[in-house]
Amino acid sequence: MAARVRHDLPEPDAFTRPYWDAAARGHLLLRRCRACRRAHHYPREFCPYCWSEDVVWETASGRAALYTWSVVHRNDLPPFGERTPYVAAVVDLAEGPRMMTEIVEWTGAAGQAPLRAGMELEAGFRDGMPVFRPCPPAPS
Repeated sequence: MAARVRHDLPEPDAFTRPYWDAAARGHLLLRRCRACRRAHHYPREFCPYCWSEDVVWETASGRAALYTWSVVHRNDLPPFGERTPYVAAVVDLAEGPRMMTEIVEWTGAAGQAPLRAGMELEAGFRDGMPVFRPCPPAPS
């Protein structure tokens, strides 16, 4: 029997391997330009703001705010069909960059806070991929 193709896993290359290796260990990396000091994501070998090649890897805080999202009810590519419905999202990382991700541990169940723009999120990892979940409520 042939192995099932996965459409959700990356194909790391020599440049992106540090990013994916860190994600497999539960750490989110960004690139930061030493010339203009701005962080960026997705990983690039140069700064997209000032074009400097003096960029380094940096561990991100894992904190983010929800920018926008869509609840996906149908996706025929494996393994997404097994996950429907799921929440595809864009988040603003605390360090500044925006990234595409998935919101997990949110089901939309009665009594659960609705998703809202600006809600606080924290990074988690599934199969070495960064995903985000709502931050737990602050103790009262």
